[in-house]
Amino acid sequence: MIAIESRAAQANVWSQTKRIASVDIIDNLAAAETIWRGFEGPNHSVTPYQRFDFLAPWQREVGERGGLSPFIVIARDAAGRPRGLLPLALQTTLGVRCASFMGGTHANFNMGLWEREFAAAATEADLKALLAMLAMSDEVDVLALRQQPLHWRDLQNPLWLLPHEPLAFDCPLRTIRSGATAANLISNSLRRRLRNKERKLQPLAGYRYHIASADADITRLLDWFFRVKSQRLVRQKLHNVFAEPGVSEFIRAACKTKLPYGGRVIEIHALECDEEVIAIWAVVADGNRFSTMFNTYTLSGNARFSPGLLLMRHIIDRFIGQHGCSFDFGIGSDDYKREFCKDDEPTFDSNIPLTALGRLAAGAMSGVSGARRLVKRNPALLGVAQNLRSMFRQAA
Repeated sequence: MIAIESRAAQANVWSQTKRIASVDIIDNLAAAETIWRGFEGPNHSVTPYQRFDFLAPWQREVGERGGLSPFIVIARDAAGRPRGLLPLALQTTLGVRCASFMGGTHANFNMGLWEREFAAAATEADLKALLAMLAMSDEVDVLALRQQPLHWRDLQNPLWLLPHEPLAFDCPLRTIRSGATAANLISNSLRRRLRNKERKLQPLAGYRYHIASADADITRLLDWFFRVKSQRLVRQKLHNVFAEPGVSEFIRAACKTKLPYGGRVIEIHALECDEEVIAIWAVVADGNRFSTMFNTYTLSGNARFSPGLLLMRHIIDRFIGQHGCSFDFGIGSDDYKREFCKDDEPTFDSNIPLTALGRLAAGAMSGVSGARRLVKRNPALLGVAQNLRSMFRQAA
């Protein structure tokens, strides 16, 4: 027998407008798929990282192997209409039941999927009603909601109304205004430097920029990426997150999944010639925003011509002319991000307790987050932490 478990928790604590009157908690991806995909339309606020076709393969390939189970929360109003969906995964560690966003560190941004009307008008009372219902379900002790944007496009993130704390770094962001030109987005000096570098590559036979559109091309480029990225990380004495269980399978599945309007869930942009792949960037996009996920570049002598920056210039040029488009490189303070992005997307974490045990866990999580912020903002401490991390991994 196939059992679809959808448990509804009712609460006496409603928001004054009854915008959130009940919640369903679903522990099965298939059971949530129809409603989930309904939240991906133009009348909803959702990032590309919370698409069903991005998170479903992540949960199957990475989440399950890591002991996480789906914990999908659907918030409904008094008429039973879905107003929001939280794509969470549940894991019990040291007796604490913790729910966090699916996608883990592979999603640059985490957010609920919200009806636009609700997101625009959501109040603290609405979110407290949601928390009260989750607490009454007695299925989770604490919500650990990481790397959330304060806004998405023109709307607030409703979860910002809950207690939260800033990340160590925000996300460098750049908006492409209607009518923008290449000169508006990339400084003349940087564009000139990149043009001079590209002149050294253009004589290579078959030199080209393209987006992988055929499954065979995607497979070929990803095979190259996983091999070269592994070699590069070994040289840098850094942990290879791409070698963790299920990660390769997740990325390959998402890169090959087609979107309804064209393109892939994860797009592979590449610079290559007939002799070798020179650089790739993986990008998620929704027509209004593109975000980079991962990249690497050749280990050959062609690396000295900054192929990663050249490829990013090609990607930005491709998006010029799209009305209201913006782009980011993910959360972090790397220098190359500031070459292209002049603004910041504020980001935050939330550790929300739902039980007495959850209050202890949330306090510990916030303490760890505070220490992490201190380390990341202090170059000396960051260097010590990186060296210790490398020593521990080598010892293991």
